[in-house]
Amino acid sequence: MIVALAGMIALASPIAAQAPLPAPAERQRMIVLSDIEADPDDTQSFVRLLLYANEIDIEGLVATTSIHMKTSLHPESIRRIIQAYARVQPNLLKHETGYPAPDRLLALVREGQPGYGMAIVGAGKDTAGSRLIIEALERRDPRPLWVTVWGGANTLAQALYTIRATRTPEEARRLIAKLRVATISDQDDSGAWIRRTFPDLFYVVSPGGYGAGTWTGIHTLIDGGDNITISNAWLRDNIQQGHGPLGAIYPDVAYGMEGDTPAYLSLIPNGLSVPEHPDWGGWGGRYELYTPPVATTDPSGFSGVPIEPETRPIWTNAIDMYKPQMAKPYGRAHEPGDRQIKDFRAGIWRWRDDFQNDFAARMTWTTQPFDHANHPPVVKLATSRLTVKSGQRFVLSAIDSRDPDGDSLSFQWFHYQEIGHWQSPIANGISANIHTVDFTAPVVTEPREAHFIVRVTDKGEPPLTRYGRVIVTITP
Repeated sequence: MIVALAGMIALASPIAAQAPLPAPAERQRMIVLSDIEADPDDTQSFVRLLLYANEIDIEGLVATTSIHMKTSLHPESIRRIIQAYARVQPNLLKHETGYPAPDRLLALVREGQPGYGMAIVGAGKDTAGSRLIIEALERRDPRPLWVTVWGGANTLAQALYTIRATRTPEEARRLIAKLRVATISDQDDSGAWIRRTFPDLFYVVSPGGYGAGTWTGIHTLIDGGDNITISNAWLRDNIQQGHGPLGAIYPDVAYGMEGDTPAYLSLIPNGLSVPEHPDWGGWGGRYELYTPPVATTDPSGFSGVPIEPETRPIWTNAIDMYKPQMAKPYGRAHEPGDRQIKDFRAGIWRWRDDFQNDFAARMTWTTQPFDHANHPPVVKLATSRLTVKSGQRFVLSAIDSRDPDGDSLSFQWFHYQEIGHWQSPIANGISANIHTVDFTAPVVTEPREAHFIVRVTDKGEPPLTRYGRVIVTITP
């Protein structure tokens, strides 16, 4: 009781505002391939990305073609967004350190293949974009390199073609082992060639028609759910209007809001995403490693790219099942609603309000001082790994979590049942919306692994969320 009371006092005590907060120590490396101007959503995705430019190490911004824009490149549009970022970067630095200088970002803009698909890939067809990918892979940096593909992948195909043709097999394997590809759906015919030709390459994609894309969870409506944070009115009030020059260039939705953003959302360090484990879930969705049958890829749906049968396992659509939390006016603050959702897009839907509120808060950072904006809480777990016996009661705690603005915190624990080796729900014994909860391990006949997530949300405006993950090994 004394420990719990001390924890509650610590949570209630105001924390002195500090500015700026430190950027995360560990960041993912990333190159973007974008068919910007084929659809306004690439511009939208760039606006959001630059708000997190201190949390991801951006090493290239490459203008590409796609099925929707086969013969033109628009690097000038990327530069235009960076120029708007330049006007707000000094204010962003009042909130967190590490936002790169605009000139550094401008120096990373390149052009990729000047034509469509594999027809423009081959000997002597290297471009500034394909060379930049190779240079980044050869850099003396032990971290993997993520190439996020927002359009066609043929600039990446050219880089891989050149590596295979000009490096020894051992050196090519070493370089390719450092590469991680995160795309949405194929937008030219090079994606299938890459996956077929380089069977060991780490590749995240929803192949086929766009109707089968996990990424569509960022803008598709949840039937019977609350879709306010993707509405045009919400975008107007929280992003576009009255939020400075970067918000002002965020365009209206033409087809779908930010379809490319899920390609990098899971690279943002928030305590939930583990990029090397797409099956663990995160803001960008959840993916499992298998060979998808063509019949499951919406083969008659819109994309314009011929669908080839996959020749090996890829990281692709995973199905999540969850009940959205409902706020209550009295008693327990939140409880699961009556409606259960089971869908391949649910791996994004379950976090969507969280990452939209985070986007809105960072856009506020572009114009407001530290003490007039909200900042995310810091989650502190008692432990991140635990081993228990069958039938044993165990306790998980995030009591030492805090908020940099001194805001009150809400907690929500749950067993993420799709992850690990025990996929039946493990219920908690007491209310799930307090900082310390208990669970009882199921009876197992061999070791099993279960993942438990805590969502820690402040009561600032907008409310911001960070997470903790506890991996529990259950033994007989």
